[in-house]
Formats: sequence, C-alpha cells, structure tokens
Amino acid sequence: MSRVVRLALVIGMVLVLLTANLAVGNAQDGVLDDTPRLGVMSAFGAELTLLLSETDVEETYSINGVEFTTGTLAGNDVVLLLSGVSMVNAAMNTQLLFDHFNVTHLVYSGIAGGVNPELNIGDVAIPAQWGQYLESRFARQAEDGTFLMPEYESQPYPNYGMMFPQTVNVRTENAPEGEEMFWFPVDSAMLEVAELVASELDLAQCTPENVCLEHEPKIVVGGNGVSGQAFVDNAEFRAYAFETFETNVLDMESAASAAVAYANGVPFIAFRSLSDLAGGGPGENEIGTFFQFAADNSASVVMLFLEAWAAQ
Repeated sequence: MSRVVRLALVIGMVLVLLTANLAVGNAQDGVLDDTPRLGVMSAFGAELTLLLSETDVEETYSINGVEFTTGTLAGNDVVLLLSGVSMVNAAMNTQLLFDHFNVTHLVYSGIAGGVNPELNIGDVAIPAQWGQYLESRFARQAEDGTFLMPEYESQPYPNYGMMFPQTVNVRTENAPEGEEMFWFPVDSAMLEVAELVASELDLAQCTPENVCLEHEPKIVVGGNGVSGQAFVDNAEFRAYAFETFETNVLDMESAASAAVAYANGVPFIAFRSLSDLAGGGPGENEIGTFFQFAADNSASVVMLFLEAWAAQ
C-alpha cells in the first residue's frame, strides 16, 4: 500500500471520528426528543426499579453519564432518569432533563425519613410544598453561649443552635432580579389527582423477606416536605424539623428539583415513602431493612397517579 493511500485512509478515519464527535456534541446541545413527556425521576436505582419494569421502552440516551429512558408508562409518554443522591445532583440533572427533553410535568418518586410522629414506615407522603430547610447561616457564639445573627440578616424560622434557616433567591423569567423563597409549591392539578387516587390503593405491609409492619401503611396528601444536604438520623433534630417546619418528611432531593421546576415553569409533584424515621425509631436506623419496600410503595402510588393522569 502506497504512502498516499495510507495517508488518505488516515485522513478519512479522522474525518469520520470528528463527524461522529460533532454529531454527539450537537445532539447534547439541543433537544434530543421533542415528544411532550412527563419526566419521572428518582435518586437511586432501587427507587426506579418498579417504574422502569412497567415502562414500554422506546429509546435510551446518555448525557454526562446520566441515562434517560423514553417510552410509555401507565398511558403516558414519559422520560425516566436517576438524578443521583443529593441536592446538587438533583438540581443539576433536573435542569439537564429540561434542556434536552420536552418535559411538560415532573414527577419525583422515592424514599424519605419520616418526621411527623403520626406517620410510620411504609406510609407515602405527597406534600403540597417543599422547602430547602438546610439553607442556613451559621452564627457566631457570644460569651453567654447564645448565637448571634447580624442585624441585617432575617430570621424567618427558629434556629437550631448555630444554624439559622434562610430563604433562597430564585431568578426566573418573570423575576430576573430574583425573589426570596422558602417553600416551592407543587402543581395544584397534579395534587388534586393524587388526592383522588389516594384512597384507591392498599399499600404493601410486608417486605419480600417477610418482615411485616404492625400497622397498615397509608397515603397522606398535603402538608409540607423539606429537603437538605444531610442524611438525618437524630431524634433531637427530627423533633426540631417537625416543630419548626411542620413537615411530614425530609429527604435529600425533592426541594432542589422543585426549585428548578419552578424556575423553568414546569409543574412538579413528589411522592415519598418512609423508609425510616430519621432517628425517631428505636435502635439502628431502619433504612437498611425497608428502603426497597418503601421505594416500591412510592412507585405503586405513582403508577396509580399516572393512570389517573392519563385518563383525564
């Protein structure tokens, strides 16, 4: 083979690789699928298992290592993904979803720590609003042991030691200078459908390993949910969170996705089943025993919600 032919082959291969890379880059810069879809999101694999198994898959995309699965689920065109655990991952990948797919509504499904003493493991909470309760100022301590905030700082909620919860400034198209917010409301129409189906489902009471609850799990629609960067397994802080925010549950993603959805004008709702009591139960944290059980309870409610949503 002559040097001229070899050179031509090399140049051809380089051009093919450049073209392929350019195509991937262009695809990731724009909408990959323009079908109007419901986004269905969970934090980690076990939370999405049941929903993925019920999905008639059309196509799978990978963007920045995140897998997006399009298809139909319970009569709805959907795109499913894992946000990853944490507020940062949830915010980042919610925006990634909106940037590359035509998402009309967003549904979050997963597990949470129970904060309201009237709720138990396996219950499913569908809050009416979500707050980022660990957005805080850490105050300095005075000689007498009290914690002092600067005069120019607000104190919308009671502090927990040096931690003083704060609002966040959210910029949107309608508020380019930003607006101070603590609570991000879920979509009223979606919450109404959730309330309609809440009485139609009997939730599982036993794990696949036949560990059974003494109570029958229930679905609670409305009230508050909070999210933050910490996994909470502390009875004292749990009591503070309930007294301060009147919250039913706490998790590490929902409020971040709610904030991004609000900024993008996308209707949002989250379903969270209690895998543990955030430090309120006896002995070791319960999540190791009940995370899959709780995840499936949440997904079962989401399935019923999606069926009702498609039917309206």
